[in-house]
Amino acid sequence: MKELPKTYDPSDFEARLYKNWLDKGYFVAHIDEKKEPFTIVMPPPNITGYLHMGHAIDNTLQDIIVRWKRMQGYNVLWLPGTDHASIATEVKIVEQLREEGLSKYDLGREKFLERAWKWKEKYGGRILEQLKRLGSSCDWTRVRFTMDERCSRAVREVFYRLYKKGLIYRGDRIINWCPDCNTALSDAEVEYEEEKGHLWHIRYPFKDGSGYVTVATTRPETMLGDTAVAVHPDDERYKGLIGKVLILPIVGREIPLISDEYVEKEFGTGAVKITPAHDPNDFEVGLRHGLEAIKVIDDNGRMTEITGQFAGMDRYEARKKIIEILEHEGYLVKVEDHVHNVGHCYRCHTVVEPLVSKQWFVSMKPLAEPALEVVKNGQVKFVPERFSKIYINWLENIKDWCISRQLWWGHRIPAWYCDVCGHTTVSIDDPKACENCGSQDIHQDEDVLDTWFSSALWPFSTLGWPENTDDLRYFYPTNVLVTGYDIIFFWVARMIFMGLEFMGKPPFEYVFIHGLVRDEQGRKMSKSLGNGIDPIDVIDKYGADTLRFTLATNNSPGNDMRFSYERVEASRNFANKLWNASRFVLLNIGERSVNIPDLNKVSIIDRWILHRYNQLVLEVTENLEKFELGIAAQKLYSFIWDEYCDWYIELSKVNIGYNDERAEVTKDVLRYVLDNTLRLLHPFMPFITEEIWLTIPHEGETIMKSSWPVYDDKLVFEKDADAVGILMNVIREIRNIKAQVNVSPAKKVNVVIDADEEVSILLNKCKDYIVKLANVSDIIFSNKAPEKAMTAVFEGGNIYIPLEDLVDVAQELERLNKELAGVEKEIARSEKLLSNQGFLSKAPKNVIEAEKEKYEKYKEMWRNLKERISELGI
Repeated sequence: MKELPKTYDPSDFEARLYKNWLDKGYFVAHIDEKKEPFTIVMPPPNITGYLHMGHAIDNTLQDIIVRWKRMQGYNVLWLPGTDHASIATEVKIVEQLREEGLSKYDLGREKFLERAWKWKEKYGGRILEQLKRLGSSCDWTRVRFTMDERCSRAVREVFYRLYKKGLIYRGDRIINWCPDCNTALSDAEVEYEEEKGHLWHIRYPFKDGSGYVTVATTRPETMLGDTAVAVHPDDERYKGLIGKVLILPIVGREIPLISDEYVEKEFGTGAVKITPAHDPNDFEVGLRHGLEAIKVIDDNGRMTEITGQFAGMDRYEARKKIIEILEHEGYLVKVEDHVHNVGHCYRCHTVVEPLVSKQWFVSMKPLAEPALEVVKNGQVKFVPERFSKIYINWLENIKDWCISRQLWWGHRIPAWYCDVCGHTTVSIDDPKACENCGSQDIHQDEDVLDTWFSSALWPFSTLGWPENTDDLRYFYPTNVLVTGYDIIFFWVARMIFMGLEFMGKPPFEYVFIHGLVRDEQGRKMSKSLGNGIDPIDVIDKYGADTLRFTLATNNSPGNDMRFSYERVEASRNFANKLWNASRFVLLNIGERSVNIPDLNKVSIIDRWILHRYNQLVLEVTENLEKFELGIAAQKLYSFIWDEYCDWYIELSKVNIGYNDERAEVTKDVLRYVLDNTLRLLHPFMPFITEEIWLTIPHEGETIMKSSWPVYDDKLVFEKDADAVGILMNVIREIRNIKAQVNVSPAKKVNVVIDADEEVSILLNKCKDYIVKLANVSDIIFSNKAPEKAMTAVFEGGNIYIPLEDLVDVAQELERLNKELAGVEKEIARSEKLLSNQGFLSKAPKNVIEAEKEKYEKYKEMWRNLKERISELGI
């Protein structure tokens, strides 16, 4: 039989085992109509990325689930892939070009895309290789990329069908524009942050000289594009003024005072400036009143030519100049401090500029309604359930989705414009001519689609849609989506409405939400803080199992977790404990089968561990079914460390020492519980469990193809488990008494136990275990306590250890009284200091508090010493 090395070193076997798993094709899913499928599609990481802790926890949780389901007998497909990430990837390539003194326009579109594909080939698979280091058991034969031919075909098909259905349109709308990335953003791609700013109150005079209206704005630079001032129709302050003409300060343009119910008459002066080209609400007001939309800020965040003296200025530079002029000319009434939410680009964090622009949109309301229904009726369940409220709220207030991006890398919009008749042709394949007039003078839209458009199709495009492939028929819908709460809007909602629209079924049954991995102080990991931790560094030093178990044990659905090396060390220690315990078992069991031991011959401690193991099977399985992976991991930790290693293995040494039938049965139990506990732990720590399991004689070739343990009524020994609980309490109390008097655990003592008849009979039968584990010379069962003894109470009785067995009483009393005198001296010193008014009035607060803490500590020491002296003076 193969032996485990003395030292646990994951670098000795993790790479070797993973290669073997790949070579043997253990992760490959084959369609089998006799088996029930279980499918997870990996949230595709960006091709720009390196593995970070967010990826590590996301993929660890997925791998735990798929390994568990594989062992339960499901036909598991975990489908991996990567996302082209339009904005992020283009930014990377533009940065490379900048270092070479080039821009993307110097290359031109075709050469730029050639460069992008080369970049993808070089770096695109990097993160997938890193995921293999983590132990991810994906079907790597099915790797997909959002811009591979099959997925690209699906994107064009979806665009075409939605367009023909009237759910995709092109038009002038207010969109979120990033002046740095130079592209439109959807609402979900804007992150709002609370910022301190100002509210400028500005006079707009009436043309007839009869007075003025005061408006308040946080963005005075946009006033150059004002085309009206609006008030609420029921606002008594402005009755009789509606319809009058105002003069726009600085510009001199005539604008009307209009009424619209959009205005909140209780806010500020009740009058608001209307800038249709730079505010989404103002844009809607402008449509209702037929107002002109004047664009005064361009795509680069600079003032347009129409702004005259401000043309070419940065928007914030223009703001300062405009305020100076308003103040000089007497239009500025006052300035107030103001805290408000400001939208930032989710990629580069530049302040977003609302602009009127011609873009492509998806009409969302018809798609949102069925996507809302499947969550409300429970067809799609969020774990934790509270996240469904976020999802529902977003879809109930959904706006049309801007899907065009002013980039070159991505899925180019499949729309062609005729240079002759102006008709737009939308086609799945490249058209040769205009479908309206037949002219061949057509050109394709320059923009690409939002990255999330193709990601929304991921659960079915990766399985072969629009073709009705065997994979699609068998593996769709998928079962679980594992993802972070930060992309519920970006991705989860869009996959659900796209799945319903094109497959007629939701893409998954469960959405398992996890939180962010934060640093030890609870801060988000970021480059700017320099607190990011590279998972590969952790794997290199501690092994993949240690990282995985650290992430799993601290996971609670939907909640953020703190990552610390203290916890990593604890996981490493756990792996080491398991390794050493397994070595002991393997050195003792010999070539034995894995069948259930003979239950007619097992000892009380064997029945206890079998009972506890059986309970563990039930609880861990239930926890996994509820996605309580962290709780399941903690229970495995407690059982393996505390019960199996610290108690059962130590107790088993007594039985093994008999070298008879009892020893052989205990060896069977040791092996059986180890084998099956390794199976329970395997999804969490696949490498160490495989390496140990392969050293145990098996017919199977890998633990991942072994069956998941199931609860067995034959292994219920509740009464025996309670009895062993009493036994362990007795051993624990004897150890505690020794610790109280600073006696070595190895010192042998005599023990008197006063217990009721049933407990006495039990402990008498278990006498050998107490003698061995508590280092006891002899046990006397008597209701007469020794004259001078240390006492402990346990369930069912009392324990007495004669003092002369523990210490030299006279010598110990002398030592304790000397220590007591020293403590009393410190108490007196502290009391004197704390009663000194000079000290209390002049000393720093922290010094005074430290002295008070010392005083309380000395008083506690005094009480403990008095108690010990009292006990010894019995």
